[in-house]
Amino acid sequence: MIRRREFITLLGGAAVAWPRAARAQQPAMPVVGFLSSGAEQAFAPNVAGFLRGLREAGYIQGQNVAIEYRWADSHYDRLSAMATELVRRRVTVLVASGGTAVARAAKEATRTIPIVFSTADDPVANGIVGSMNRPSGNITGVALLSTELAGKRLGLIRELVPHTRTVALLINADNPESATITKDAQEAANAISVKMLVLNAKNEHDIDLAFKTIAQERSDVLIVGTDPLYYIRRDQLIALAASNAVPTIYFLREFVAAGGLMSYGTNFADAYRQLGAYAGRILKGEKPNDLPVLQPTKFELVINATTAKALRLTIPSGVLAIADEVIE
Repeated sequence: MIRRREFITLLGGAAVAWPRAARAQQPAMPVVGFLSSGAEQAFAPNVAGFLRGLREAGYIQGQNVAIEYRWADSHYDRLSAMATELVRRRVTVLVASGGTAVARAAKEATRTIPIVFSTADDPVANGIVGSMNRPSGNITGVALLSTELAGKRLGLIRELVPHTRTVALLINADNPESATITKDAQEAANAISVKMLVLNAKNEHDIDLAFKTIAQERSDVLIVGTDPLYYIRRDQLIALAASNAVPTIYFLREFVAAGGLMSYGTNFADAYRQLGAYAGRILKGEKPNDLPVLQPTKFELVINATTAKALRLTIPSGVLAIADEVIE
């Protein structure tokens, strides 16, 4: 027989215990692992796009989702260890952004945790996914196909510099996507009988050396290959292109906004928004292999008219007509 006082005491203890039990049963906040070959500060606009995509899917960082960031700073040899670290962290979704090397590192690190990647190259040809419409296994993402635009970039900048005889191509040989960039540019150069000078730059010092070679070889124009290092070092590239008076075409609008001559490529901020949206859909329970690999529907041509004037270049009316943006 329980006395009244003991009964009240038991009730009080239960009232304290029930909320604790309820709290213990609440699901933990999901964690998204964000692995990038780039650098945190330089890639801030891309991260903003990613967070916007997550918000569109109903997830806000710090409120109902946590994000663990890992930045390789263009050191591709760090990616494998970083991917393994995030897998050990037992993230709910692993976002692999910044190229084929990142996607491979993530795929090698886990066969079970869902992966959402971004790559500039063809993910089917590189063995990342089985097909674009029905990616196999635990992986899907966004294919920017930017590596296949090197030939198009050569054609565009040659419109501004029609006397082009030698074109320099800047690549990072550590990036597996550089092979596609080189092949595409070389085929375009061969088709118009233009000499191609391929320059490898893996760091800041290499970039300086590359421009010395450009000056020595008297290259008429420069194509900057798609690589996170060049995005990180864009101010250096733009300054060297200006001081050497070499017309240069880049792969992102941000280069042109900062003073570069012209760019042709996809909108990276929007691509990262799509990454965030896919990560959010997977957090809600969708399977990666049910989500087709997304591809860009539009490529942007951006020209800096002030830089063209400084280089004493005339922008043909035909190029102006197809430009998406002309920065004065």
